[in-house]
Parts: sequence; C-alpha cells; structure tokens
Amino acid sequence: MPLKDTGTEQLIKDTTKRMLFGEGKLFATTQEIADAAGINRSAVHYYYRTRDQLIMQVFQESMIALSNRLDDAMGSSASFEEKVTEIIDIYLKEMMSFPYEETFMVTELNKAGQQLVAEIKAGPVQIFLEEVEAEISAGRIEKMSPVNFLMNLFALLSYPIMMAPLYRQFFQIAKEDFDQIIQERKELVLRLVLKRP
Repeated sequence: MPLKDTGTEQLIKDTTKRMLFGEGKLFATTQEIADAAGINRSAVHYYYRTRDQLIMQVFQESMIALSNRLDDAMGSSASFEEKVTEIIDIYLKEMMSFPYEETFMVTELNKAGQQLVAEIKAGPVQIFLEEVEAEISAGRIEKMSPVNFLMNLFALLSYPIMMAPLYRQFFQIAKEDFDQIIQERKELVLRLVLKRP
C-alpha cells in the first residue's frame, strides 16, 4: 500500500476549512472541495472516506488548536488584564478569519452532541476561573459567577460576528466598515468585562 502524501492531505483540510468556516459554504460537496483544492475528488476520498469524516476532522483539529491557544493565554504568567486581552485577541482573530466556524459548531453540537468537543481540555479553564473569582473578590470585576464572566466574554466577541450578515444589512454598512467595528470591540469588550472607564 503506498504511503499517503501528507501535503495533499493538508491541502484538503486547509481548503475545507477555508470553504466551510471562512467562506460559509457549510454544505460544500467533496467535488467542490476537490475543485477548490485543484485535485481529483477521488483523492479526497482516498484520505477521507466520507465528507462527514473530513469535516469532523477539520473541525476537531481547528477547535483543538484554538483551545490550545486559549489555554496558553489562560495559563500564562501574565497579569489578569493581559490574559483577558490575549484571549480577546486570539478569539477575535479566529472569528474574523473563520466567521462561520461558530455557526457550524452550534449546528453540529445539536446533531453530534458531546463527542464533537470531547477533546477540549477543561484544566486551564478551571485555573482561569479561579483567577476570575479572585478578581471578583478584589472588586476589580462585577460580582457574578466566574462561569458567567467567561460566557459573557465569549458572547460579546462571537455573537456580533455570527450575526454579521444581518447586522451589515440592518445598519447598511460594507463588510470592511463592519470589520473595523469588530476591531473596535476589542477595547470595548475589555472595558465592559474589567470595569474600566
């Protein structure tokens, strides 16, 4: 049996991620993925027997990579404010690069359930939640449960991006202008969650 070409396999995964999560083509076929990658559809099936296997592989790798970057930020020796700033930067960069990833995740979680996110580690999050609790106790953050703090942070970042097509139409603004508004949210979200003037 010949060895698989990891370059081709990576090309397939990168193309799938770009099409689904970057361009919003959530229902792209293996033929469309193959065409976009400039390869034969049989090559896609050589590496992934089904479209679902390919998409789950791409999604899980993406979530693990994002989770690892967030874990590194949460577990760093930086100050709490620096950690929150880094979390915002990481999350917004991912969401701006792949704005349909969250939509896909919500859809698939309802379909596939817990197995979709089983690889995500909880340890670093628990340590960060303890830091949130300490910040709340010191009065530097509004009184709330640490879990609500983190959910608020992610909701403030992800919801506007998930709703971007509606908001751009509603506010009659171009994509570039909307992207600028999202970039401005970095400081806004930081002020909101850290009780800064």
